[in-house]
Amino acid sequence: MEKYDLVVIGAGPSGYAAAMRALDFKKKILLIERNLVGGAGVTNGALSSKTWWELSREASTFRKNLRRYNLQAPVMNYREIQAEVRRAVLERRNLLDEHIARLAETSYKGMLTYRKGEARVVSRHVVEIAGAGEPERVEADYIILATGSRPRYLPELPIDERAVMTSEGIEDMTDFPESMVIVGAGVIGCEYATIFSGFGRTKVYLIDKGNRILPFEDEDVVRIIERNMENNGVHIHRNSRLVSMKTINDRVEYELEFTDGRHETFNVEKALISVGRVSNLEGLWADEVGISMGKRGIDNNDTQTNVDNIYAVGDLTADISLVNVGELEGRYAVERIFGQPDRKLVYENISTIMFLSPEVAGVGLNETQAREKGLDYKVVTLEYATIPRAIAKRNTQGFIKLLVTNDAHMKILGMKVVGNQASSAIQAVAVLISMNKGIEELAECVHPHPSITEGIQECVRMLMGKSLFKPSALRGKLSCRTCIQGKYEDIEF
Repeated sequence: MEKYDLVVIGAGPSGYAAAMRALDFKKKILLIERNLVGGAGVTNGALSSKTWWELSREASTFRKNLRRYNLQAPVMNYREIQAEVRRAVLERRNLLDEHIARLAETSYKGMLTYRKGEARVVSRHVVEIAGAGEPERVEADYIILATGSRPRYLPELPIDERAVMTSEGIEDMTDFPESMVIVGAGVIGCEYATIFSGFGRTKVYLIDKGNRILPFEDEDVVRIIERNMENNGVHIHRNSRLVSMKTINDRVEYELEFTDGRHETFNVEKALISVGRVSNLEGLWADEVGISMGKRGIDNNDTQTNVDNIYAVGDLTADISLVNVGELEGRYAVERIFGQPDRKLVYENISTIMFLSPEVAGVGLNETQAREKGLDYKVVTLEYATIPRAIAKRNTQGFIKLLVTNDAHMKILGMKVVGNQASSAIQAVAVLISMNKGIEELAECVHPHPSITEGIQECVRMLMGKSLFKPSALRGKLSCRTCIQGKYEDIEF
């Protein structure tokens, strides 16, 4: 039986990152994947959907620019756009494959073995691999489980991946549908609503059981996103519950019940079910291995399961199902196994981005979370209309919001940026949060001009009472407040 220092099951973002980090420790590694290297993060997840979003954003901007010159927009060709998305996916997957193959030509030669097949942990130190031939067993000192997740199916819905689809089936459509309903008003559902409405070919309906989408987000963020969606033709079914859905003559009919007791029936060409994801755990280990499960995934302590030589990372632990978090956990697990991590695994400084219109980026706590925790804080908000770069780009929709502790230290709790280039504006703040630092480090940085990050500097200066623009003189564009025991009070300078 072949023996390895580490067997990694799953070559998605977290498993791939774990295997590559283990190379740094000069270990003998076996990486096993049943489908494609890169997992859903590349093939039908983050990379593909974000490529769709980028192309949709370009199409939407193109149409707006043509209207400025009174020109008619051309019809978007679905096949060409789909082909571009597939090229992006293939480009990334080929890079990952090439990287694995070429490691054999470097100083890492003989250290990493890649195997395609279905893996199952049959005992604490033995993994069985089922492939094209007879099942093979290998021995491992340590095992990392990184098998990822798949879209959640609702058994009462007729999901056939043709008319009623998940994010997997949507990749195989042959044309823009003339209409589509999206079940689920979370991040992924809202991203797809943004994508398909952005191309201007699909009437989108979004089912929301509450009175607003993205219930975990601050109200000022949601207001901008909802307004843009509706201006782009998205119909939001607020305060509604899906009673039934069925396919009739290759179309989708669905019935909604509203909180006022009304029932309505709608007919669309396609439906997208976006109600979360479930971990790929079926048959992953034999019962006698004894891995414990928790309410939200595999029970673990800093990636280590109750079986001390077996670790679980990524979507299997369901802390935060994001590619960057999965990669972080994969690397951290290897560092725990073969070394000593420089710091404990924390999630407070994880940067996130929602691909909406406009894009929304954040790090740390938002106001909703700060209030739920009962924190006292200071919060400053600055509209994009005060930022020269946003004015130059002729797009001043959005704002920067910075939360700090309500004390002399003003340590950063979190930041949210809504608007053009939002994701590029948050990294400096993420570093400061991870260092448990206050805001003074940002106050005197010399930012490039004009840039969106100048708005962050102005937020910091506002908190310190030395901003260029004074909130009392530009109410509505700037604000600086304290929140103490849930009550707000303006800070006057």
